[in-house]
Amino acid sequence: MTVTPQTNTTLEGIAEALMGCSSVAICGHVSPDGDCVGSQLALACALRALGKRVFCLLATDEPLEGTLAFLPGADRLVPASSFGDYVECFVAVDVPTPERLGAADAVRRAAPLTITVDHHAVPKAMSHLSYTDPDAAATALLVWRLVGHLGVDYDEAIATCAYTGLMTDTGRFQYQNADAAAFEAAAQMVAAGAAPGAIAREVYQNRRLASVLLEAVAIAHLELSADGRTALSWLSAADFAACGASRPDAEPLIDVLRAIEGVAIACMLREQDGQVRGSLRAKGDADVAALACELGGGGHRAAAGFTLDGPLDDAVALLRGRLAALAAADGEVL
Repeated sequence: MTVTPQTNTTLEGIAEALMGCSSVAICGHVSPDGDCVGSQLALACALRALGKRVFCLLATDEPLEGTLAFLPGADRLVPASSFGDYVECFVAVDVPTPERLGAADAVRRAAPLTITVDHHAVPKAMSHLSYTDPDAAATALLVWRLVGHLGVDYDEAIATCAYTGLMTDTGRFQYQNADAAAFEAAAQMVAAGAAPGAIAREVYQNRRLASVLLEAVAIAHLELSADGRTALSWLSAADFAACGASRPDAEPLIDVLRAIEGVAIACMLREQDGQVRGSLRAKGDADVAALACELGGGGHRAAAGFTLDGPLDDAVALLRGRLAALAAADGEVL
């Protein structure tokens, strides 16, 4: 692993600390994706097998993305804003900063012990115990290893949740982070009971009609620039309303842009709750995380996100310029 400034322990050390706690709350980032939710639920399954009281929290009151509702334990997720129980330990998974914890940050601050397991590198730790490996393809891979240190037998539920996290954060094992360690862990998860075909159907072949209608709007808005190397599209609140769509329905669309031949950098903007949320993806060497950080967000070199205040039109104009600059720095067509 790559040692990061916020790493101050090992997965073995975190396992030992968790063994000494009787009650644990686990939360990930706002707008949770498959890696975030899969990591939460995999760890929750393992801790419950050890007899711990475990609460899985949602950082905001937004509903869970429908394609993740099949995961074991997903029906027990509760909004952090309505959580009032005392816990001995708070575990943050797939989230590096308090701001990205949303309402769950209050739960973190109240807990006597805090832990972070993540693969997003930031300069400063937010937990007493922190383990961050930016070389890991997904946080779910780290949670999988952590479960092994807890001495819990890998079962179908743990394997299903962890595999979903690994599968989604590697883009169905298509992204640059799909390395040998990712495939080795995936094989272990399948051996423990994860069913790749069934999981893929739930996540990628279970879209609502509203999501497909929304995709048509996004394609209609599509702008290609820099000789076809950048793709930009956007969705307004009115577009969501016209399609009868919600936030989760827009999640697959960034990968539609990324898949276009010749596109090296893709950006999808969506207007929501008076803000504009952006998703960035890259093929090749372009560093979209650097751009996301400039805009107040973060992520990985090939996949990142951000949130902007202000009108959608302003965000579109801003990203046109930023994408052009990033494409110019990225160099040759990929």
